[in-house]
Amino acid sequence: MSARYLRKVLRQQESQEQQQEDHQLDNDDDSESPDSSTPAFVNPFDLLNDDDHDRDQLQGSEPEIADEHEPLIGNIDDREPSVKATVNTVPSSNHKAKKKKKKKNKVDPSSSMGNIEKPLDVILENLSIEDNSSSHPLGPLKAKPAKVEIGDSMLKQCTPSILQVDPKFLSAENELRRIFGSKVVSSFQKSHQTGSSRQVRGGRHGSHNHRKTILVTPSEHWHRWDGSLSMELLETRDGYHYFKYVHSSSYSQVQSAYEAAKATHDLNGIASILFYHPYHLDSLITMAEYFKFSGDQQMAADSIAKCLYALECAWHPMFSPFQGTCQLKYIGHESNRPLFTALFTHMNDMHRRGCHRSALEICKLLLSVDSDDRKGAMQCIDYFSLRAEEYKWLEQFSEEYRTDNSIWLIPNFSFSLAICRFYLEHEEGSNNTQMKPGKATSTDLLKQALLLHPPVLKKLVAKVPLKDQAWTKILKHSYFGSDQTGIPTVDHLINIYVERSYLIWRLPDLQKLLRNSALLAIDTLERNKCEAQDWACVRKEAFPSDKNEYSHLLVSDFSDSVPTMPPDNLQNFLVDPRMREVPNGDQVANPPHGGGAPRNIANRNALAVLFESMLPWVDYGVGDGVGEDGQHNDHVQDHEN
Repeated sequence: MSARYLRKVLRQQESQEQQQEDHQLDNDDDSESPDSSTPAFVNPFDLLNDDDHDRDQLQGSEPEIADEHEPLIGNIDDREPSVKATVNTVPSSNHKAKKKKKKKNKVDPSSSMGNIEKPLDVILENLSIEDNSSSHPLGPLKAKPAKVEIGDSMLKQCTPSILQVDPKFLSAENELRRIFGSKVVSSFQKSHQTGSSRQVRGGRHGSHNHRKTILVTPSEHWHRWDGSLSMELLETRDGYHYFKYVHSSSYSQVQSAYEAAKATHDLNGIASILFYHPYHLDSLITMAEYFKFSGDQQMAADSIAKCLYALECAWHPMFSPFQGTCQLKYIGHESNRPLFTALFTHMNDMHRRGCHRSALEICKLLLSVDSDDRKGAMQCIDYFSLRAEEYKWLEQFSEEYRTDNSIWLIPNFSFSLAICRFYLEHEEGSNNTQMKPGKATSTDLLKQALLLHPPVLKKLVAKVPLKDQAWTKILKHSYFGSDQTGIPTVDHLINIYVERSYLIWRLPDLQKLLRNSALLAIDTLERNKCEAQDWACVRKEAFPSDKNEYSHLLVSDFSDSVPTMPPDNLQNFLVDPRMREVPNGDQVANPPHGGGAPRNIANRNALAVLFESMLPWVDYGVGDGVGEDGQHNDHVQDHEN
């Protein structure tokens, strides 16, 4: 606001004040008491005056204030803080109004200071409400509390979900700041941005103002979102909103080009697609896999981040996945699958960076948008909860997610809940609080887990590894001597659990708990000969199928190791998921070699065929674990596990 316009407004306000005061004085009775006089009107625009103008007016009004209340000695800065605040906050127009009132109404001097100080709170309140009501972008502030009340009542009506995601924990940068401090993270980001700016300097693409997203933070050198992807609402049923992604006509053409490049095993064709269409999801995921196996983890993470950025930019206005009321089905909607693949890869990347809480929130998001859980979020959500030290949440999740208590029978939960109870017992002991009655101890829970899934103990001893002589004696018992249960689903879930969570058992306290629980389990089996048969019946009843119901989940996808393609072993590398390297770096299975006609590549993994096309000296391998004789290659899976 210019000074000329401000002075004009002030003159108008003063003239209005004078007219109002004259009108009121004419109508006042002679018997009106001085104490009942109304305080002078204060012009709120006087608070916007510059400091020099206020200082001149305040200095000129000091003797008048001193005469009304008490003498003020010394400079303003040397006086008491309360007096100084009073002097500095009194508008200049208020003094003029008080002076005129004193001449006409003969106000008591002892009450003049109270009249000055008393309306200050009212003045500031009126200033913040009345003056901002017309300029506020959301309308008058008086209507805002009504909107807040409506929103709060709506939230209260909604039942809180155990899978509700906290968006502030999705950012890896925020978690790294909590772990290492802001200075360390800021210095690392500056150095990384400097290197990135050098790489993109001289390029044809400049920086853009990207959309602000929650899942990832877009980089400056990314392309502008092209809007080729969208989302539509399918239906609303049982309080859940069902959505699916929709491809535009231009995106469908690019998808056809991608399918053609994949069919001809042309990696350069996929790279050219990304050159002209940088947010094609399948191409980004394919290149992320290529960078991962090539050892360039930064480029792989960048490709997945671009994929998530494009997916979030296409969200429907009603799509709010963080509340647990929106569904995106994996089965039946091909266009939804890139979201699950990108989230699962991003979750593992957050875990490798040490951001366990971020990985937990992403895992909750995966499970909340599709309860079918085709990516295996249930097989790692307990692990991320333990690493993030969310023990109470894990117990609450086990009690509320499935009311039939079947979650306690899954191998990873039966062991993780025992560990969770162990840490909660330590917290209760440090706080001098007693555990709620009716809850089993961590030792009892772990003993039940060992009796229900005995092969876990032998696999953990070999994987951790546990080299104490006590473990040799324990494994000599017939109940823990085998590493198979004979139930394909249980054996596969045990392999996934050991591969995912074996690092937790390297802690000495948990090793002691495991040893004591194993000894108690052996003692129970010795005292009751029918105990082993009873637990076998429980396993058979919990997992009645003779087929592996989780065969779509690969053990290698739950591994902490980062797969690579060493240059010396390129000729022996196959990207078939069942032929990948195991975490210790040994080859899972020897690739087929020798001359002759190529084998049948039907039902092969498309990415495997794509990579094999880059290695012309490698013959095609078997597909989906099926050999030339038509039998399933179970030895490959066993060796991998």
